[in-house]
Amino acid sequence: MGQEPEPDNGEDKPHSDEAHSAFTPPFGVPLPPAPEDGQTTSEFARPVGIGEHAPEDQSAGSGFRPPRGGPAAAAGVGPPPAPATGPLSRSTPWQDRMRVMLRTPMTERPTPERALSPTEETALPVPRVLDLTLRIGELLLAGGEGAEDVEAAMFAIAHAFGLDRCEPTVTFTLLTVTYQPSLVDDPVTLSRTVRRRGTDYNRLAAVYRLVDAIVDEAAAVSLEEAYRGLAEIRRNRHPYSKWALTLASGGLSGAAATLVGGGPLVFCAAAIGAMLGDRLAWLAAGRGLPEFYQFVAAAMAPAAVGVTLNIADVDAQSSAVITGGLFALIPGRALVAAVQDGLTGYYITASARLLEVLYLVVGIVVGVLIMLYVGVQLGAELSPDAALHRQERPVVSLLAAMLLTLAFAVLLQQERSTVIAVTLNGGVAWLIYAVIAHQANKSPVLATALAAGLVGLFGQLFSRYRFISALPYVTAAIGPLLPGSATYFGLLGFAQDELNAGARSLLTAAALALAIAIGVNLGGEMARLFMKRPGEKTTPARRGAKRTRGF
Repeated sequence: MGQEPEPDNGEDKPHSDEAHSAFTPPFGVPLPPAPEDGQTTSEFARPVGIGEHAPEDQSAGSGFRPPRGGPAAAAGVGPPPAPATGPLSRSTPWQDRMRVMLRTPMTERPTPERALSPTEETALPVPRVLDLTLRIGELLLAGGEGAEDVEAAMFAIAHAFGLDRCEPTVTFTLLTVTYQPSLVDDPVTLSRTVRRRGTDYNRLAAVYRLVDAIVDEAAAVSLEEAYRGLAEIRRNRHPYSKWALTLASGGLSGAAATLVGGGPLVFCAAAIGAMLGDRLAWLAAGRGLPEFYQFVAAAMAPAAVGVTLNIADVDAQSSAVITGGLFALIPGRALVAAVQDGLTGYYITASARLLEVLYLVVGIVVGVLIMLYVGVQLGAELSPDAALHRQERPVVSLLAAMLLTLAFAVLLQQERSTVIAVTLNGGVAWLIYAVIAHQANKSPVLATALAAGLVGLFGQLFSRYRFISALPYVTAAIGPLLPGSATYFGLLGFAQDELNAGARSLLTAAALALAIAIGVNLGGEMARLFMKRPGEKTTPARRGAKRTRGF
């Protein structure tokens, strides 16, 4: 007989994450005694001390979740109490607290924000609370907020109204929230689909103020008051009219054309082309055409103006005119949100956002290429060299960058109180980029990433100070960094059958766009990682997924 192998004691194996899952008893529940020799055990066996002295009437609770104040609670069985201090301090912004809660297992989460008596808990209208949660999440997701921030806001509302066993789920167009009173009760699940998306940061800030009031215990906002506040937000008009948006689009394109070397004539031509494109896009939207065709129409107008100036031998840089028109169309906001969702682990939403960006960029490409091919056939001599001779105009470039940011903020329907801050943020971003890329002659990708990182850092600091979303302080500020010129040169290369040069320019544009998105996200994470509010000893820690070995 051979020697029997020694039993594996598991000392040479790393501990699995499953060892700390549902099989580990919650805090306060003692481990069951070890089985005697020959005694068989099963996970279905009842632990010692649970259910031995249960009352005959089990309607008030179950063995998995005893009622508050019952004998089981006195014996120490039940969910752990909320920590008195630590990362979930009341001085911490609710966004950071809810991000921590979302990454925490349900059995380890502290008690809800508002302590409810048993009668209030049973009378709590769970479907209405979940419906309010979904409606607020819909406004945030439709406004371009990241998936993690939408889930944090939804969980904050449910948690504030006493629904501690709540799990929100956000994808690109679908929001779902599930509440399960206990492990043996039937869960309640509601979902809502986002049919229309629009950019209105004024409404986004109002939604954040409503969520902050709901979470604040001192405000004591009831469910009916929350519904009334939500209705008022939906009834609010946009702060700027359609014609104001059209003028802002022209100012944005003119400022962008000035950044790439244009003069007053180029500024006016780019502004006229962008305003014509904006009106064509409104006309296409009024006819019910998809957004892809709206972008095709909006891209054709500035390209047509640039080609017309070249054919008429007007002393103007037609390439700068077309480049300025592209700045108003590049979906930088959607790209930043897509990369942010991917970096935070929401891969389905990130993939959908990236696909949306791809479709919009293809629409821009189609519109510009149509006019470039027509211009080449009519004898237009378009060369990227005409726009590459930059003039050393630091003051003019800085003012143009700030004007571009200001116009972008108007297009995003921002609150008037945030316009000055975001304009200064955009000027600082362009100043950092110009010093690194033009004065120090470093890589434009590196300069873009560093400038975008400062934009994300300042935006997160502004949002923490005012307890609102960081998007109003970030999105418009990255406008001067968008790769409009690289995109145009790539399209021009394809139009002139110079495929290698066109492909290199488009790859450069893609690298710049990714540098902007990653820099903004990294700057925001640095702000949340190192910045502390007064009275805090540590910053809130957000648990991450344990995937460091590629499996």
